[in-house]
Amino acid sequence: MKRLAFIIFLLAFLQPGLSSSSAQRNQGIKVAPNGVNVNANGATVVLLTFGPLTTQAPAEGCWCGELVSAAPDLGFKCNLPTIFGCLPPRFDLSTRSGGSGFTDIMTIPNSVARRAYQAAQEGAVSSFFYVRRFINTKGGRDEYVSVTCRMGSGGASSPFALTDVKLSFAIDKPILIVNPGDRLPPIKAEIAYNGTGRLKGRWEAVKPGEELPSERDLLTEATLPIEERGKQRHYTQISTFNELLPPTGKFVLLGPDVSQLPTKVEGQYLVLLRIEATDDKEGDANLTNIGVGPGLIHNGAVAGFPIPPLRYFVGGGPEAQLTAGLALLWPAENDERETGKPLVFIWTEIGQAAFYRLEVTTAQGNAIFSALVLQGTKSYQAPAWIKDKAGDGNLRWRVVAIDQNGNSISETPWRVLRLKRG
Repeated sequence: MKRLAFIIFLLAFLQPGLSSSSAQRNQGIKVAPNGVNVNANGATVVLLTFGPLTTQAPAEGCWCGELVSAAPDLGFKCNLPTIFGCLPPRFDLSTRSGGSGFTDIMTIPNSVARRAYQAAQEGAVSSFFYVRRFINTKGGRDEYVSVTCRMGSGGASSPFALTDVKLSFAIDKPILIVNPGDRLPPIKAEIAYNGTGRLKGRWEAVKPGEELPSERDLLTEATLPIEERGKQRHYTQISTFNELLPPTGKFVLLGPDVSQLPTKVEGQYLVLLRIEATDDKEGDANLTNIGVGPGLIHNGAVAGFPIPPLRYFVGGGPEAQLTAGLALLWPAENDERETGKPLVFIWTEIGQAAFYRLEVTTAQGNAIFSALVLQGTKSYQAPAWIKDKAGDGNLRWRVVAIDQNGNSISETPWRVLRLKRG
C-alpha cells in the first residue's frame, strides 16, 4: 500500500502542475540555477542565488531523496526518512546579496554523495534534492525552495568548481626560513576540481607590516556575491595565469617565477593564490530570472573554502636559529592582533613528536582553550569565540610536543599576545 502511495505521489510530482519548478513559480522566492549535475563519487560545490527576499530569513539547507508538499507552508520540503544530511556550519558561506538576494555556496560533502549513490543502487531515483528553508519573520508562511541534483561523474557537464587546493614549496621543510636576498624554492598548487573551464587568476605576495588578508579575501572571486567581486584586498602582484582545465579532476598549477618573490626585508611573507570568476554555462546564473540582479553572472571556479596562503620567513634571527627544535614562529612576542581578524598560531616541528598541544591562557594563567593536532600540522587557527574569553585581551600561548605514548617530550616558553578590539 505504501509503495502504491509513493508511485501515485511520484506521478503527481512529475506533472507540470506539481513540479518543484512550478511550485517555485507560485512562490515568492526562486533559485538560479534550479538544477545542476553533481559528482556522485566526491564533493561538489555550486553557487546558488535565491530571491527576491522580502520578509524572509534563510534557515537550514538539507539534501534528501524525496520531496513532499510543505503545506500549509509554501513549496516542497524534504521527506524526513529520505534526508541524507544537512549543510554543516563549517561549509556555510551563505550571505545576503544586494537588497533582496541571497547567495548560498552549496557544498555537498562526500558523505551525502555516498548516501545518495547507495540509495540509487537500491532502486531510488538517481537524482536528489537540496532544499533551503526560509522563515517568514512577519509571521507568514515559511517557504521551501529546492534544487535538483543530478548525479554524474563530476566531468564536463558539472559546474566548474574547486574542491581542494594545496600550496607547497618544492622542499621538505615544515617552515621555510631564508636569509635576506636568498632565492626561494619553486611553488606549486595541487588542485582538485569538478567540471571543466578556464582557471584564471594571479599570484600575490603579502609583505611584512601589511594588513593580513581576511577569510573573505582568501575566497575565490566566484564564491562572492556579485556586489563584492572586485572589492577584495589586493597585494603586490607577482604574475598571472590562464589555464584550460580538462574534465579530469586534477591539475598542478606551477607557481610564479620565484626570482620575483620578495626576500629583502626580514619578517613573515604570504604567497596568495587569487582565482577569478570565469564563464561556466553549467554554473552561471541569470539574476534577472529570479528578480535580484542585472542579467547573467559567471560562477566558474567557485570554492566552498578560503584558499590557505603559503608562508615563508626571511631573517636569520632567533626564530631561524631555533628551528632545530620546537619553537614558536607566529604571532611574534608581544604582538597585537585585532579580534575581527583570523588568529593563526604557527610553530616548528620536531621529529620525535606524534602530536602537538597548543595551549592558550589569560595573562593570569587561566585556560582559554587547548588544541591537540597531529604531527605534520604546524599551525592552528583559533576559534572565533576566543575574543569572548580573552578578558582584557592579554594572553599567553605555547606548544607542547607529545610522543606516541602520550608523554611530553618538549615544550616552548610562553609567549605574550594581545587581542585588541577591531
